[in-house]
Amino acid sequence: MILFVCTGNTCRSPMAAVLAAKMLRAAGIDCAVQSAGVHAAPECGASTHAITVMQEEECDLLSHRAQRVSPELVQASQLILAMTSAHSAAVLSLCPDARGKVFSLYEYAQGGQDVSDPFGGDYAVYRACATQIKDLLALCIPKIKNGMTQ
Repeated sequence: MILFVCTGNTCRSPMAAVLAAKMLRAAGIDCAVQSAGVHAAPECGASTHAITVMQEEECDLLSHRAQRVSPELVQASQLILAMTSAHSAAVLSLCPDARGKVFSLYEYAQGGQDVSDPFGGDYAVYRACATQIKDLLALCIPKIKNGMTQ
């Protein structure tokens, strides 16, 4: 399983998870994908703009419900991709033994920068965030296909 992590699990990590699932399927990779937040309020739905932007990508976030990062989720994951280096650090502080499988998305993609938080922004901000995530995921897919190794 690949776990995507952000703050509240209502914007970035859910968008990354559904985009990754779609891209992985297209690449012929059978892999479970989930998302979680380091400060998520469990059961919150995805933000309205995230839902709209993902519908345009033919991805569904309507049934998404936020969940908090837990030791069980970290243990069950082969790869954890966080939206920022601070999120990576939060996961490692929760589960220090996860070192080696926790990366920021840009670090794993070997390019770019932290994924900007669109929370509170307008549609254009969410669209830009989704584009940034897609671009980084496109760099990650070959690595994932080659065994999810760094």
